[in-house]
Amino acid sequence: RRRHLEELRHRLALRPDVVTIDYGLNDRRIGLPRAKRAWTTMIRQAQAAQSRVILLTPTADEAAALDDPADPLNQHAAQIRTLAAEELVGLVDSLGRFARYLREGGKLADLMAQENHPNAQGHALVAAELGRWFHA
Repeated sequence: RRRHLEELRHRLALRPDVVTIDYGLNDRRIGLPRAKRAWTTMIRQAQAAQSRVILLTPTADEAAALDDPADPLNQHAAQIRTLAAEELVGLVDSLGRFARYLREGGKLADLMAQENHPNAQGHALVAAELGRWFHA
């Protein structure tokens, strides 16, 4: 996470209006407590630089049990949703959007290029959700 915090400092020097944070898939390896500390630090650094913040829950992973709240992917997504509410920042619920696609009868394979990487259709779902933050 130290590398990500350093990258954020470099990017904040450019004075972005908006910062998006989307490390949920990879953060499963470091666990919830460490991920929460890292995300909170990044959020607060961005806010201190007068940037608006939008958090993104992870996209799907074919190996995850998407219908199991105890699955680490779902736990990280839940933590990101909570952080967005606690820190009063924007949220793009990518995993929630993938789940809605599945509930509407779609197949996860429709959205995935690899086990844990979306294809163009999967990215389009996320981009549409992100775009809601930029339309009047």
